[in-house]
Amino acid sequence: MVDSDLPSKLLSILSKAADIVRGHNFIQVYSHYDADGITAASIVGKALHRAGKEYRITIFPTLIDEFMQIIESTPSECVIVTDLGASYIDRFEKMTCDVIVLDHHTLRGDSEKVCYANPHMFGVDGMTSGCGATMAFLFAIAMDERNWDLAPLAMAGIAGDRQHLNGMSGFNTFVFEGAVDRGLIKPMPGSLIPVGRLYDELLISTDPYIRGVSGNREGISRLLKDAGVPEDRDYVDLTEEESIRLSSLIAIRLIQQGVSREKLEELARTKYYLPGWNTDAESLSSFLNSCGRQNMPSVGIGAGMGDPDCLKQAKELDNTSRKQLMEGIKVLDNGESIIQMENIQWFDSSSTGFTGMLCGTVMSYIGDPDKPTIGINASDENANVSSRGTFSQLAKGIDLAEAMKEGCASVGGEGGGHKIAAGGSFKSEKRDEFLKNVDAIVGRQKQGKSAS
Repeated sequence: MVDSDLPSKLLSILSKAADIVRGHNFIQVYSHYDADGITAASIVGKALHRAGKEYRITIFPTLIDEFMQIIESTPSECVIVTDLGASYIDRFEKMTCDVIVLDHHTLRGDSEKVCYANPHMFGVDGMTSGCGATMAFLFAIAMDERNWDLAPLAMAGIAGDRQHLNGMSGFNTFVFEGAVDRGLIKPMPGSLIPVGRLYDELLISTDPYIRGVSGNREGISRLLKDAGVPEDRDYVDLTEEESIRLSSLIAIRLIQQGVSREKLEELARTKYYLPGWNTDAESLSSFLNSCGRQNMPSVGIGAGMGDPDCLKQAKELDNTSRKQLMEGIKVLDNGESIIQMENIQWFDSSSTGFTGMLCGTVMSYIGDPDKPTIGINASDENANVSSRGTFSQLAKGIDLAEAMKEGCASVGGEGGGHKIAAGGSFKSEKRDEFLKNVDAIVGRQKQGKSAS
């Protein structure tokens, strides 16, 4: 694709954003703590560094009133917000400094004063076809074409928000095709088999989560023995016959487990190798995501901007996170911890954390595939909630962005996100009331009714 394939209005907004930044010596950047937010902030940070600008990057776990007040009180004359901001455009409008918002979440309004770029403004779905890292990357190449080498980071952000599952579309296609043409990304055939040393990956991988195998040393040994695959074999070293046998056995186990055909097809998705990083986009995404989730976002930013020591530490954090996530999912996979309501299913993650990641695994591998999954961490005064759905649920009218927005607001909290993945926060003491309300909201959505 060429620039002409991007909407002219978007190009104009990005050009304006670049001009705004060129007029300032210092820029304050705010972003989200997940893989998309970390990659978006890394891309912007690298672009600012190359432009000779001073900058500071601040990472938030979400954007609620408490953190919005921090942004509003900044002494900086120029602010860039990535992977956040769509719900607060009206407040950004009132700020006296220059504000640039590069987000992809559901629109709550446009702005004449804020330099605002969001895929939804151009008829592109920000849930599937343009993430925060995508928008940050488009800004970066508006600053300087040399920043095309940051496309692999954008690809990691795309993978982090799982926008690659059904292939590239929308603004992501522009990034992907341009990067492939430049040799920055190489597509690889998909497989049900996890990438890496098979025994090690099966021990800590939750995608796929294979009951009786994942996290189970004896189960892993039996599976590999049945497939005729040595335990020390790496994914890239499998023969065609070994790959077929192992894939078939994994597929049978997952089908017996009740995993949907939709998920099996998703598992066999194309992978994207990043030559300059010597890893694939999903792995890089996981490294950076683990930094944010373990409250070490600065390590993630450093890794994203190319610091080798930070990247090494990010890989170590990722290994630790995946082990902890495996323990968390094994606790939930006991037949009792996932509580079924009429229209939703939910679990308490107060003792384990990793709420959003556990939510995705429960939704895909061990929960009821017909009900959205809600995870709640009520370990502090304010509870954090995550929700995950499936595309088949969306086809039935379910919209988790609206469910979280309305459900959190009904108990005095705040929420939002995407139709298929959303979250929010509210007072922990309101948990049961929140769940009752969200169950009713999802029920109305399925019936095609709007809240009165």
